[in-house]
Amino acid sequence: MVGMSETTQITVRDPQVTNARVHAGLLGAWVASYPSPNTRASYTRDAHLFCEFLDAGGIDLLAATRAHLDVFARARTATGDADTTVARRLAAVSAFYTYAITVDAVTINPAQYVARPAVDQDHTTTAALSRREAMRLLDAAVADSPRSHALVDLLLSTGVRITEALTATEAGLFRDRLIIRRKGGKKAVVALPEHTATAFYGLVGIMGTEVATGHEADRLIFTTRTGAPWARTNAHTTLTRLATRAGITKPMSSHVLRHTHATLALDLGVPLHHLQDSLGHADPRTTRRYDHSRKRLTHSSAHAVGQLFD
Repeated sequence: MVGMSETTQITVRDPQVTNARVHAGLLGAWVASYPSPNTRASYTRDAHLFCEFLDAGGIDLLAATRAHLDVFARARTATGDADTTVARRLAAVSAFYTYAITVDAVTINPAQYVARPAVDQDHTTTAALSRREAMRLLDAAVADSPRSHALVDLLLSTGVRITEALTATEAGLFRDRLIIRRKGGKKAVVALPEHTATAFYGLVGIMGTEVATGHEADRLIFTTRTGAPWARTNAHTTLTRLATRAGITKPMSSHVLRHTHATLALDLGVPLHHLQDSLGHADPRTTRRYDHSRKRLTHSSAHAVGQLFD
């Protein structure tokens, strides 16, 4: 158990003595307590940002107060963080101090009463691609490489998260489906259109039922030329490069393609609850963010029910 032995106080600005280093054991134990790789990665980034903020003022992580958290929130807003991002970062910091209490590293959570930005659950700032833009992006990916082709086709056609795509293995790849791990580590089966499966075949040359030995079974689908895992940041760089080639001026990220999938699905009449299951959303309000047509009066239930009383 991580205890008070890790409460060394930082009192001066020393580039060699940082909160991330002094409290590496405590921070590492906290992050390791989460089963989801996505959560661990996100919380690690947020914690390091908070540590760097405290380092600049010579404040020890375990001596921070609510006032420090309030200033941190305002500072993140000033740097351009969206309200949703600031709220998430504060939630991460609060989770850390809650954990620290359980291992007797601190006695109070300084983030407990810090006001978090109000987040509209029905709003998203991500701009989806139009169908034509999506087709141009896919064409650029096909011309680029089998790996780019498979990734863009998968993200557009299924709406999976980038981490779910990059952690998928050849053992989970079949002619009509792909087994992935959702947030929390739960396995999920994603349907693959024929053209998406064909793109995968062009990349790896096999399907799950054709794997000959156990060595191939655990091999990642998306790797570098040396066989190393394809880093999320590098995959995003590839998407940005492909968008430029395709003449797309909208900000590009893997989430844009997930948003595009959801928007196109709803436009095609896919029921909201089916899309929610496909995307792996626990809260239907998250899925509703992608329904840009929901505020049209022509879609109001009043038109259908009102006809009963004509």
